[in-house]
Amino acid sequence: MNTENAEAFREQIRKELEENRKAFEGLYKEELVGLLGLSREELDKIIPGRTDVETYDKLITVVKKASAANISQAVLKDRIVELGGIAVSIAKRVAKLADIFI
Repeated sequence: MNTENAEAFREQIRKELEENRKAFEGLYKEELVGLLGLSREELDKIIPGRTDVETYDKLITVVKKASAANISQAVLKDRIVELGGIAVSIAKRVAKLADIFI
């Protein structure tokens, strides 16, 4: 890896770490922790027979970005709904996220 690539890599990691810090200090930190705490068994109940957890990853990203930016619950709900029914089902497994769908 040349020096320029190494520096770009370090900068990217620094930005991602800063974003993660903001997310875990943000408005939806408890929701994010709840999502990350879901077991494989819980996810398999929601997405039976699927080894693809792309929607779960997208949901985590949406909640991270919402938390870091302190967006409203209404906007967060809309973003989750845009991800589809599986994302909504996963979100509803986390008590604090389920509350926004009531």
